[in-house]
Amino acid sequence: MEVITSAEALSRLATDELLRLFATLPAPDLAEMQGEYAARLLAQPHWLATLAGRAVLDNPFRSWLCKAFRPVDGETGRGYNTFLQRGRVVQCYPMLTLIAPSRFDGQPAYQLVYRHFHSTCGTVHMVDEVRRVAPGLYLGMGTYGFTEKQRRIAYPFLLEGPVGAYRGDIGRARENFEIGAREIPALFAN
Repeated sequence: MEVITSAEALSRLATDELLRLFATLPAPDLAEMQGEYAARLLAQPHWLATLAGRAVLDNPFRSWLCKAFRPVDGETGRGYNTFLQRGRVVQCYPMLTLIAPSRFDGQPAYQLVYRHFHSTCGTVHMVDEVRRVAPGLYLGMGTYGFTEKQRRIAYPFLLEGPVGAYRGDIGRARENFEIGAREIPALFAN
């Protein structure tokens, strides 16, 4: 595989190629992920995922702009997604962030755990994993679903930046939530 150092090169890869590349990349540090990162989908695993991604993330009423992060302490951080909605920038889908083993290869990845907060993404058990391709360029693998099989499907995306400052924390945490095997299965593997 060629050395990938640009968003354009990532956009030319198929889902299986993106997963192979992901396995070779390092996790960014928590402190590195600070600010807003422009976001967009890459090749999706099947035509329905491509259609659904466009319908949810890029439609006439709402366009996905970025993911944003800030470290909280040496172990965790927080974040959110930003959309352009009817001419206004809105934040939604808060997340807890941490470095933990990837569900795909067991190696460290920057994990975005949505279930920590009340939101649609938390309800569908969404967890994103992010690794650094090059300075300011990151490859992400989104997962979601109610079954283990559903949560093994990777939905690739890219992040570039930071392109702006973190706007502030949002969201209401779920009471007594603890990360489990649904969110980060490699932490609980025998």
